[in-house]
Amino acid sequence: MAEKKPINWQNVTTVFSVAILVGTELIGLTWAAAWAIGGLLELPAIFRTGIEVFGVVAGAYGLYHFVKAALKVEPLRG
Repeated sequence: MAEKKPINWQNVTTVFSVAILVGTELIGLTWAAAWAIGGLLELPAIFRTGIEVFGVVAGAYGLYHFVKAALKVEPLRG
């Protein structure tokens, strides 16, 4: 049976911290942009909310791919 490498806590902390920072900025940016677009176009509240939800989902999708790429550079074990 293969031995598991120990967890590198410095990499865990780095990836976790950057994920919080980038996630806050990315989701906040997409949410605010969706809110601004809805307000500029004077859309009804239901459409503005739909655009905001789409923005948050797009931001979360981007964050997922960012963390996936960060884990290739900063492996948690090793």
